[in-house]
Amino acid sequence: MQTASGPASDAAILRLDHVTKRFGGLVAVNDVTFDVRKGEVFALIGPNGAGKTTLFNGVTGLIPPTSGSVVFEGREIAGTKPFKVAELGIARTFQNIRLFEYMSAVENILVGEHCRMHAKLWDSLFKLPRERREEKEVTDHAMELLRFVGIERWAHSYARNLPYGGQRRLEIARALATRPRLLLLDEPAAGFTPQEKVELMRLVGKILDSGVTVFLIEHDMKVVMGISKRIVVLDHGEMIAHGTPEEVRRNPRVIEAYLGKQH
Repeated sequence: MQTASGPASDAAILRLDHVTKRFGGLVAVNDVTFDVRKGEVFALIGPNGAGKTTLFNGVTGLIPPTSGSVVFEGREIAGTKPFKVAELGIARTFQNIRLFEYMSAVENILVGEHCRMHAKLWDSLFKLPRERREEKEVTDHAMELLRFVGIERWAHSYARNLPYGGQRRLEIARALATRPRLLLLDEPAAGFTPQEKVELMRLVGKILDSGVTVFLIEHDMKVVMGISKRIVVLDHGEMIAHGTPEEVRRNPRVIEAYLGKQH
């Protein structure tokens, strides 16, 4: 798979500094600060309504923060348009699957390739050699990504006809088609069987090995604890814990947020 490459390091690829998001009088994310380091799997967890997806939306430009700083590879991106965020090297999947149902699996991935294509309108209109070469290259890359995520047998099937787990993998493949250096996964294990969760953990490991840093939201604690190097916990928009899986597991505030004070 053609992606960014390079050794893992402790350098921050993404940093959020005092990020806040308000919707009128509702504070969905309140003064959150942390960094995601290059070459790690970093998890964002918390109860429903904690502000996790709102934070993802702030990073990817869908819903810009009200205040605070979002820095990707040393560049401020708070308020940047989503298409530009993708061009800069951040890709994402969504909590609810968002595929083009009546396009084939390979065509869905070609949509993701668009931001890395260079042929001009006239190249396409007149089928110039540059356009033909690029079309072959992106199609070959799309097939490579389908093999990478394990769904190549459905390459020419409508996305809507893939099994649920295959649709989840297709969404990941489409995100990888943008050749990101940072991949945001929003509840990638939602609705998976135990075996599919194991296979997902292996896929995340492969993505990491390819040189892509992974930042994920996930409710399944076995998945989170099994693949994450560090974890941030949100509750009602506030960061209540930050550390290794073992540190987070033992944190009283995390236990209270998930189980209640009586526990």
